[in-house]
Amino acid sequence: MKSADETFPPAPFEGFAPAASTFFRGLAANQDKAWFTAHRDDYERYVRLPMQSLIGDVSAGLAKARIPLAGDPQKAMFRINRDVRFSKEKRPYKEHASAVLSRDGRKGTPGFLYIHFDPKRSFVAAGFFRVEPPVLQKLRKGMVVDPSGWLKVERTLAKSDLVLAVDEPLSRLPRGFENAPASIAEQLKLKSWIVRRDLTKARLGEAALVGDVVTFATEALPLLEFGWTALGD
Repeated sequence: MKSADETFPPAPFEGFAPAASTFFRGLAANQDKAWFTAHRDDYERYVRLPMQSLIGDVSAGLAKARIPLAGDPQKAMFRINRDVRFSKEKRPYKEHASAVLSRDGRKGTPGFLYIHFDPKRSFVAAGFFRVEPPVLQKLRKGMVVDPSGWLKVERTLAKSDLVLAVDEPLSRLPRGFENAPASIAEQLKLKSWIVRRDLTKARLGEAALVGDVVTFATEALPLLEFGWTALGD
């Protein structure tokens, strides 16, 4: 028998109950510690535990599909508390739940799968988000070295209705890339390489969401693999 301080594996994911969205709507209207403390059990039961189950089942599905992404159900989920020390956003709690799966299980590793549960808009995303300048430099060089390979990635993504998100691109080509092929010029201006897909409210309440997330990761894999190659990994 396991001792009380040992971690039990999460139960199979069966979907997010409507009470999860109800919790977040209440939190949005009551951003204070007293309200959260009074509703902590709802957060644990309807948000944190189902998200941990989702992380575990998605990780197992990715392993079966031989996709090198995984997350520890106990560590891959982001805390609900905001870090307000250096932010203009002073509300103490996030109004969504999210998690990251990566090659080594850590949140900051370049090339990831992101799961976002939000009553307003839930989605999955994959790619390289606001990476450090040295990493971004390598990604851009990878595109210049193999522009045809990059364009093939874009075509492959498009077949699955995935396109790169435009996140505050540079107004001009970055320094050192002024002579890059015109076919990849706009992509070189990006600071992130991200594709994403919205999740419907109906699907969020079903166990089949696990398969949807794994399918998305499979379709986004060419982007991740190109980036990992550019990074020399």
